[in-house]
Amino acid sequence: MLLTPPSAILSRMNLNHPLIPINDVDRCFYAERLEEFLPENIVDIHTHVYRDSDFPSVRQNNSRSVSWPARVAKDNPIEDLLETYRLMLPGKKVTPMIFPTVPRGGNLDVQNSYVSACSHEKNIPALIFSDPTWSATETETRIRQGGFIGAKSYLSVAPAYIPGKEIRIFDFFPPHQLEVHNRNGWIVMLHIPRDGRLRDPVNLAQMMQIEQDYPNIRLIIAHVGRAYCDEDVGNAFEVLSQTEKMSFDFCANTNANVFEQALRCVGPRRILFGSDMPILRMRMKRITRDGRYVNLVPRGLYGDVSNDPNMGELDGAEAAALTFFLYEEIEAFRVAAKRLSLGHEDIEDVFYNNAVRLFDGLFTI
Repeated sequence: MLLTPPSAILSRMNLNHPLIPINDVDRCFYAERLEEFLPENIVDIHTHVYRDSDFPSVRQNNSRSVSWPARVAKDNPIEDLLETYRLMLPGKKVTPMIFPTVPRGGNLDVQNSYVSACSHEKNIPALIFSDPTWSATETETRIRQGGFIGAKSYLSVAPAYIPGKEIRIFDFFPPHQLEVHNRNGWIVMLHIPRDGRLRDPVNLAQMMQIEQDYPNIRLIIAHVGRAYCDEDVGNAFEVLSQTEKMSFDFCANTNANVFEQALRCVGPRRILFGSDMPILRMRMKRITRDGRYVNLVPRGLYGDVSNDPNMGELDGAEAAALTFFLYEEIEAFRVAAKRLSLGHEDIEDVFYNNAVRLFDGLFTI
């Protein structure tokens, strides 16, 4: 049975807020499991900031990405992101690193300009969303002029002639751009491609090549290499145990087993908290079926999801018991941390200090 949360938390978590309605299940989950576990200062290394008005009214369907994230929030302007932290992580001071969302037919320059403006106005770190067609000179100029500290890119911007299942990391982060990032010691946020995810040998080989050939890049592997299910791991952590520098964020992932393996492989000083906001506002519980992740949500809350293999629905008491994706992610990491007996300093490293060290010389919080 859930206990009644402390009155101090109740007063900070607004039940009727229009952006994110907070209910008793959410309050209790946060108060009983997360508030004391989380440090006071947090860096969210992986967030998307964008405005719906910057996209065309008719969006392009992109078969290279899943469609369910668009159901959570049509946009996430900087004001909404900061308000989300206030509502969902009361009592914590959260600094995000921001970048645009996956292009959906909109003008990438407009999206990058908006993120740059938000970064300057709010004094928060930001990454450019890079296009592989940019030359080395253009890449460096755009990053410097926008005040960015590195780049994020995605398989959807790889050349259209490459079949989706055959896209490689270097197809959207080409070597001439990686050389620029290496020369400047910038951050590269890498969302790896391919159906095999983290276990894919091509991905692993190119991740290792980036570490070896571009030693000054501050490389972050997003989503723990998209290893959302136990089946996504294979021998990846045996291979990656040879690395010394690359970091892993665990955004939009709720697999405590994967988190535990990552912690054993690279240690808590190379693991970073990230949320993947705004999709972590989703009310859900993630399960796995036949090696595929499935987000279970209240029936009808996110429209008709019957044709989405990554979505399922619950009714009645099961639906009413669901809380936020963000809470489920942090809880899964808490479970992994408990299994490994991580100490308070380790948790502070993961949620704050590691990011501060990553920013050293690029940005000061």
